[in-house]
Amino acid sequence: MDLDQFLKLFNPLPGNCYMQVTTNPDDTTTALGELMQKVNGELRVVYYTEDQDSFGALNVEKKQQVDNFLKPFRALPRDNDVVIFQEILSQHTKPEQLVKIAYTTLANAAHIIIMEKKGNMDIEATIDMLDRFEFRSPNYIDNVVEGYDLVMAKKLHMWGNGL
Repeated sequence: MDLDQFLKLFNPLPGNCYMQVTTNPDDTTTALGELMQKVNGELRVVYYTEDQDSFGALNVEKKQQVDNFLKPFRALPRDNDVVIFQEILSQHTKPEQLVKIAYTTLANAAHIIIMEKKGNMDIEATIDMLDRFEFRSPNYIDNVVEGYDLVMAKKLHMWGNGL
C-alpha cells in the first residue's frame, strides 16, 4: 500500500503524540509509528478487539485494548496532537461519544481524521457531526489511502466547548 499521500497529512514535531483508534491495525499504523519515532514522538493505538493474541502482537509502545463497541476508549485531556479514527465510527454503538472524547483529548489547533472503508461513511453526516462537536474546516479528502474515504477537521483554540 502506497502511503506517501497519507503521510503528507502529518507534520509531527518532537514530543508530539498521535492516537489511532482502530479495529484493524495495518500499514497505516506501522507508517505512523515510524513517522513518530523519527521525531521522538509517540503513537498510541486504541485497538477495538476481543482477540487477546492480536492485541498482544501489536508492536507499539502505548496501546489500549477495548473489547467491544459499547465501550469508549480512555484518553487524558489535551494529551494528543492528532486523533485518527480508522474503521471504528461506523461500527461503534455511540460514535458521537468517541468524537466527544477526541475533542477533549486533542490539544488546541490539533486535527481529527476519520477513515472508513469506501462506501461505509456518510460523508455529509460525518462533516455535520464534526461541526456539532465544534471541529472546524472539515474536509473530505479522496484518494489518500486506497480503499478509504477520509474526512479531516481541526480543533481551534477558543472555539466551541472551551477545552
